[in-house]
Amino acid sequence: MSGSDTFDYVIVGAGSAGCVLANRLSRDPGNSVCVLEAGGKDNWIWFHIPVGYLFAIGNPRADWMFKTEAEPGLNGRILSYPRGKVLGGCSAINAMIYMRGQREDYDNWRQMGLAGWGWDDVRPIFRQHLDHYLGEGDHHGVGGEWRVEAPRMRWDLLDAFVEAAVEAGIPRVSDFNTGSNEGISYFHVNQKSGRRWSAARGFLKPALSRPNLKVETKAHATRILFEGSRAIGVEILQNGALRRLLARKEVILSAGAIASPQLLQLSGIGDGAFLRQCGIDVVHHLPGVGENLQDHLQLRPIYRVHGVRTLNEDYRSLVKKGRMALEYALFRKGPLTMAPSQLGAFTRSSEDYATPNLQFHIQPLSLDKFGDAPHPFPAFTASVCNLRPTSRGSVKLRSNSPGEAPAIRPNYLSTVEDQRVAVDALRLVRRVVSMPALQKYRPEEYRPGAQLSTDDELLNGAREIGTTIFHPVGTAKMGIDGDPMAVTDARLRVRGLEGLRVIDASVMPTITSGNTNSPTLMIAEKGAAMILEDQSRSAVPARRSA
Repeated sequence: MSGSDTFDYVIVGAGSAGCVLANRLSRDPGNSVCVLEAGGKDNWIWFHIPVGYLFAIGNPRADWMFKTEAEPGLNGRILSYPRGKVLGGCSAINAMIYMRGQREDYDNWRQMGLAGWGWDDVRPIFRQHLDHYLGEGDHHGVGGEWRVEAPRMRWDLLDAFVEAAVEAGIPRVSDFNTGSNEGISYFHVNQKSGRRWSAARGFLKPALSRPNLKVETKAHATRILFEGSRAIGVEILQNGALRRLLARKEVILSAGAIASPQLLQLSGIGDGAFLRQCGIDVVHHLPGVGENLQDHLQLRPIYRVHGVRTLNEDYRSLVKKGRMALEYALFRKGPLTMAPSQLGAFTRSSEDYATPNLQFHIQPLSLDKFGDAPHPFPAFTASVCNLRPTSRGSVKLRSNSPGEAPAIRPNYLSTVEDQRVAVDALRLVRRVVSMPALQKYRPEEYRPGAQLSTDDELLNGAREIGTTIFHPVGTAKMGIDGDPMAVTDARLRVRGLEGLRVIDASVMPTITSGNTNSPTLMIAEKGAAMILEDQSRSAVPARRSA
């Protein structure tokens, strides 16, 4: 093993959270910060052209290529489980949708006893790093690192879907990010002048000139180093050699909801009996590590249409592809600026829910799965997901080898409530599509199939077309004293240990009601502030009594 370097803070993961932390912790020139990224640099064109997600997802240059175990709730299917493998992490390959969730998501965290995590606490944190095209206002700010813009492409088909949704009783809304996201609208996107705006572009790259910040790529963390119960550094594998990077103050895990619990377990932190089965010495028994996995399962109904343009035909035409490229090169507009979903809607699957529990992602294209070519016929996809699933899964080691991917078991549709919501969601999609505004295009249900009519048939259809929407959270959840499954406290410190925090989507106790990338940035922003507060307190000398 080669020698070691020492920093004040070592951050594992230069994804969405890690980029924010790197920026905030290194703003003080007195702090030395090292960020470790197991992937590479974002120097590939498809990380920056928005439609590049089609080429990045499923590509080992950009994606860790994880897969789930066979999912009983999805008729035994094994799903691809994309995670970003590059500076910027998932923000370099995701849908670019700016979404906070609902006020009630965060108030629920506060009601769990997690002080400082209510909506009134976190809304200013969302706002402070924004550079929003709507300008300064009650909900948005300008001048921050996280750029948000309007989409730069429209489709007649999507406009018709808006009208159909309104006819079905879903109201129009202009902004999903005010605390309530009920209604239908076009998504706001993390782009700047038609280019993807990742966390690496927004937060990390502006800080790279600081002499107190070091970024290591192709640096795969293999375990956390301890002296007693205190984390003192990280062992990494880089260019075939093992190295040690030591932390004077803290080690921070920001590797995401899959890799952070994996690294904790590899380091001897987790369920003691399970770790011993894997041949790992137990440093600290913490049974919640890797449990509580939550994800949004998207059901992807597909409808053939007639007499209206979709991306399916454009994709298969060389002439239209050339026009797309020219439109993008000259004006930064057109299909190459498209997020995977342009149009969104939030509504209820039934009157049983006080706030919207469904999210639509409407796409003027269709394909069997991400990474495949679009279908050879004109069609749209009316993806719909249960925002607050009650199913819970896990992320567990397969062995004590850092190079082996963990076993991912989302456990989709394992509860009666989730099954009922899935059936109701498919019926709601059909109701919207049946409205006059869409009927002029003669939509025909391609998947799951118009022949399915009973609840049992529709549930089986949901099992066949359900897939991840790439929002895993919760595997190192925050919790109060006395919660046996809590991994971190409300200040994101790993319980029972010193000098170690988890700051990423894995700390969410429950999933937010919408896309999870920007809530992860908020967690990182708040986590960085907590670290600096604690650092400041520890630097103040104790007062002597008189």
